[in-house]
Amino acid sequence: MVRHMSIGRFLLMGGVAAMVATACGGSPSSATTPSPVDVGSGSIVADGATFPKPFYDKATFDYNAKYPQVKISYNGGGSGQGIKDFIAKTVDFAGSDVPMGSADIDKAGGASTLTQIPATLGVIAIAYNVSGVDKLQLDGPTLANIYLNHITKWNDPAIAGLNSGTTLPNKSIIVVHRSDGSGTSYHFTDYLAKVSDEWKTKGGVSKTPNWQPGQHSDSGNPGVAQEVSSTDGAIGYVELAYVVQTGMHQAFLKNANGQFVRASVDGATKAAATKPNVSPTDFSITNASCDQCYPIAAFSWLIARTAYDDPAKGKAIVYFLKWLVTDGQNDGKDLQYAPLPAAVGQLALTNLKTIKAGGAAVLI
Repeated sequence: MVRHMSIGRFLLMGGVAAMVATACGGSPSSATTPSPVDVGSGSIVADGATFPKPFYDKATFDYNAKYPQVKISYNGGGSGQGIKDFIAKTVDFAGSDVPMGSADIDKAGGASTLTQIPATLGVIAIAYNVSGVDKLQLDGPTLANIYLNHITKWNDPAIAGLNSGTTLPNKSIIVVHRSDGSGTSYHFTDYLAKVSDEWKTKGGVSKTPNWQPGQHSDSGNPGVAQEVSSTDGAIGYVELAYVVQTGMHQAFLKNANGQFVRASVDGATKAAATKPNVSPTDFSITNASCDQCYPIAAFSWLIARTAYDDPAKGKAIVYFLKWLVTDGQNDGKDLQYAPLPAAVGQLALTNLKTIKAGGAAVLI
């Protein structure tokens, strides 16, 4: 369960100068009395990726407190479910760790009917639960071979060779993966495909890859985290926030520069810096090359319509998303999400400017 941090009070100061001036016999003027921004109103429903859900939960909670006339509910049904709901028009916007592809865009009404907005940057940790093993090092090919069912014991020579001085048990490896259509799975398999030609052929890069038989599965990041934390001998891939919240061990993963690194906000930031310009059609930053880069870093995206008939509700959606990709980024820092790099944040704002509410552009 995600526990929200306490929030501070937000005071709207527009009009204070006017009241002071009037009390003193003066008259209010536009120069001294800024008008508060009309952020719209309404109840907004969204669904999608669990990768960023801890961040979205805190951000929506804080925004609801700042602007009580805007109610936002984000359900974490997974990236695949979010896209399905968006296409079915049962949500106001959707979250997906992987931007919509051309087939889904066509189903949703075409490219002109939607915009895709990078919203946060995170990392996928390799969580494990092996009694007596407090530190574990893995490299990409070994991790791929675990998920290909080629390595089935924790004391396999390939793992032992990466962990000199560590006593590894003669215990079966319980492999855990997502059961639902998942953007986290997409980015994880995108990484595996870059370090293993066999995985690229047999498993593929997908929200629903070809998993090997006999492995465990569960839905959402919370489900995989629960499965790994409750099963001795288990290994799984989970967004870092869930690893930190549950206190699980995470492996050190060998990056493209040969350095063993753990999932971290800094590792995500360094990986993103190697590719400052991303887009909905060119977004992969896995297996980035730098000494501090964490190999499985990824952006998560939000999908919004370019036209909302209800002016108040459309405005509320746009202003919330604008806050989320600017000041709201601070809500992610303590939850293991990295702030958007400057160029990616600018892409988010540029795409938000394409949205109209009641026929008029919200942001100029």
